[in-house]
Amino acid sequence: MNMPLVLVTGGSGQVGTGIARANDGRFTLVMPTHAELDLSDAEAIATFVGSRDWAAIINCAAYTAVDRAESEPTAAYAINAEAPRAFAQACAVRHIPLLQVSTDYVFDGTKLDAYTEDDPVAPLGVYGASKEAGERAVRDAGGRYAILRTAWVVSPWGNNFIKTMLRLGAERDTLKVVTDQHGCPTSAQDIAETLLTLAERFIGDPKQQSGTWHFVNAGEATWHVLATHVLRHAAIHYGRKLPAIDAITTADFPTPARRPANSRLSTAKLTRDFAIRPREWQEAIDTILKELVA
Repeated sequence: MNMPLVLVTGGSGQVGTGIARANDGRFTLVMPTHAELDLSDAEAIATFVGSRDWAAIINCAAYTAVDRAESEPTAAYAINAEAPRAFAQACAVRHIPLLQVSTDYVFDGTKLDAYTEDDPVAPLGVYGASKEAGERAVRDAGGRYAILRTAWVVSPWGNNFIKTMLRLGAERDTLKVVTDQHGCPTSAQDIAETLLTLAERFIGDPKQQSGTWHFVNAGEATWHVLATHVLRHAAIHYGRKLPAIDAITTADFPTPARRPANSRLSTAKLTRDFAIRPREWQEAIDTILKELVA
């Protein structure tokens, strides 16, 4: 039996790698390299979308260098806004559902509670603004879509906070980690599973309504809490060195791009619509550490 054909961009990234690992024969995945598909070329995107009978397209590709985006806005908008626009327009013409990955950075972080999908967006910098522009482009194209916002993505592969903490923890006796930014640490593998579930629904149910949903692992943390959990777990279970972990404020660690003080996302809508219940972030992190360290 022929499996549905699904195009996945950003295949070498954290979420794309997770999709390849989690697919388990559900779909025939095509994950082009940059040489095979230049995402800064709208015509190339339209041609690629028209080249096969895709059951769905999952766009995980993104310009994610948050600080560098402040000095490279053209590059950020090309990948985060114009590429989703090209995909969405090509998908709308061919009635292909598009799954677009987005970010907590579309919000300004001033809300006291977890953000819902209906909260107004107000990005603080170029990265968030470019991702928000991509969201608008997808909605405006007139096709079927699912926008999945997530945050604080970590995994055993690629570059991420967990791997940085493990590396620095082995090299230094003391680490300084920000304690006044709040969010939801989230496994790229769990994001991938969610995207595959959404793809199955959109492919299997032509009446599935388009929309925006949030997915993060359950619970909340600060970067300092996350670093402490990672390094203590690695020390207790895997014999890693445990450095001192000092708490600092965002003001103590200035960066070119402003970060939202509150990146917490509510997943209630996703649970209601798709019966997806995220696991606790601690469990997700411990699974990652088992693969990374053990």
